[in-house]
Amino acid sequence: MSDVLSRDADALHRALDTSGDEVELSLSRETAEWLARIVDARANGQEVVLTRGGGEVTPAEAAALLGISRPQVRKLMDEGALRFRKVGTHHRVTLESLQVYRDAQRAHRRVAMEELSRLQNELGLLE
Repeated sequence: MSDVLSRDADALHRALDTSGDEVELSLSRETAEWLARIVDARANGQEVVLTRGGGEVTPAEAAALLGISRPQVRKLMDEGALRFRKVGTHHRVTLESLQVYRDAQRAHRRVAMEELSRLQNELGLLE
């Protein structure tokens, strides 16, 4: 895979070195699918995070990714809801723990919305 990615990266850089607003190049299907997922995510307003190695972000970056304040992220870290490590005096939150937290919050919201819907139906608030 790394040979294919290296070849595709070289082709992409050569294409970008040309003038004009559009580029034309040939990429492997795997690379094209990967790029399509990134472009689709950005087109849908989603954050795209590219990291090296273990995938860690600062509390401020974690806050931006979760759409909450940095103090709220620190509270979640203190409560054990987000895994982190210290690098000197700095904190690094794992991207994996952000995903686990986000998934848990989605599940919690889904259950709450189902309960709200049930109550609305029970009280006859919906037509």
